Amino acid sequence: MSGSRSPISIRREDQSQLLNEEWPRQAAPNNSKPRAASTSPRPDDGILSYRKADCFFPTFQPTNLLSPVAYISAESANRTGSTLKKAVEHLSNPNTISLGGGIPLSDFFPIDGISLRPSSFDNVETREKTSSQTTLHATKHDIADDTSVYDLSVALNYCPGYGSAQFMRWIIEHTEIVHDPPYADWQCSMTIGNTSAFDMCLRMLTEPGDCILADKYTYSSSVETAMPLGVKCRWESSSSESTWIARWNPAEHNNARKPSLLYVIPTGQNPTGTTQSLQRRKAIYRVAQKHDLIILEDDPYYFLQMDEYGSTASEIQSPVEFFKRLVPSYLRLDIDGRVMRMDSFSKVVSPGARLGWITAPAQLIERYKSHSDVSTQSPSGLSQLVFFKLLDEHWGHEGYTRWLMHLRKQYTMRRDFILSACERYLPRQIVSWEPANAGMFQWLKVDWEQHPNAKDKIADLIEEEIWLESISAGALVGRGSWFRSSKDVPCNEVFYRTTFAAAPLPKIEEAIKRFGEAIHKVFELKEKS
Repeated sequence: MSGSRSPISIRREDQSQLLNEEWPRQAAPNNSKPRAASTSPRPDDGILSYRKADCFFPTFQPTNLLSPVAYISAESANRTGSTLKKAVEHLSNPNTISLGGGIPLSDFFPIDGISLRPSSFDNVETREKTSSQTTLHATKHDIADDTSVYDLSVALNYCPGYGSAQFMRWIIEHTEIVHDPPYADWQCSMTIGNTSAFDMCLRMLTEPGDCILADKYTYSSSVETAMPLGVKCRWESSSSESTWIARWNPAEHNNARKPSLLYVIPTGQNPTGTTQSLQRRKAIYRVAQKHDLIILEDDPYYFLQMDEYGSTASEIQSPVEFFKRLVPSYLRLDIDGRVMRMDSFSKVVSPGARLGWITAPAQLIERYKSHSDVSTQSPSGLSQLVFFKLLDEHWGHEGYTRWLMHLRKQYTMRRDFILSACERYLPRQIVSWEPANAGMFQWLKVDWEQHPNAKDKIADLIEEEIWLESISAGALVGRGSWFRSSKDVPCNEVFYRTTFAAAPLPKIEEAIKRFGEAIHKVFELKEKS
């Protein structure tokens, strides 16, 4: 049975100190009681997947938050959700016998049980390895046997679009522990990953022909998700975002109306590896307030924040210290209810599980659910059950945080390793870089104007020449041009994205060495003797 665990928390006075006193107090204090496992409702039978997760959210009084009505697209306004899923809510009465839905009995599922063994990893606090001898089990009868609140009879069946109520409780607790949104009526919904969540947000909040604001270089799949919807990303070189948005002229942007969405990857930005400081996040949030922008916060690398390269800062010793060193999220700053935050397990547990969640004001989450109920339906029940067993019943919030601390240490070491290889094999007069301070990517800039034929070639041709030579040498890197957010980004720079997450350390070194050889060959440089 899922045991009661004491959630990790940072004192509110410590949180206020992190934000400093100049940031406004929260508009509607969230005075909800802790939603501990021991206070969650127990199932009466194997149909708990159809119980609503509302019981895990606080009751609240309406607040003067941003009204999402003006942002909703025609497509979203026309969505009414799933009639069948709404009917299932009547099963909350244990005396109701359902013949109304095509929901098979668990007797007809050909899987009676599953087992999984959590990995061992270095405990940063004790410097000892955690045990890998524990085996977690799930059967179709755990709920009936009162050994768990979640089992295969539920996980293998249909599930609400927002996810199972059992795992949703853990998600809500985690969000409150880490981000503590400063207004009361926030909610979460499970997703099948941030790319899918981004697609649904665009369908909810934009019309064909609209523009959204994005970084100069951003995640290519996001740009490619927006494009077929008739939505373009816009980037502006002006240092004052507020100024150029204020003077938005539709005639200069194919008659597109003034943008209402700002898309950001604030931590370990993909592809550049940069992280916005707290001051930068506050400044951007104020711009969003001034121009009534909704912020789409795509933050899968949030827990992979690192100390500066070469830093002598002491190693993090406790979960509380780990959280205090994290730059507060936009969700943590959101006093208006204008942030839709997308979280994912893809970078910290498993990308193949296709599990994530989105946090936003209740009205926006209801719109999101209306979409997911008739499209993606719900995340994989097996994935949710496996994660529930690992994160709730086995690790708890504290154990999961120690895993994140372990990942942070490993990725910091890998970041340092790839930078050391860059210093060893790449010609510094041609290639330059700013050390990544979060995530899993190192962004490299190449001074293409030093190419022997630079006067006769454009930057993109030289970028391609280097890339093809690198492939020929046996090293695949990402071309910077793939990540331009729009055609407005000038084609006068050459960048490459490398990752320190995808290969063993010796192969990372060898790949950088091969890339360096390609640079030397293309630029006709002499190799170091």
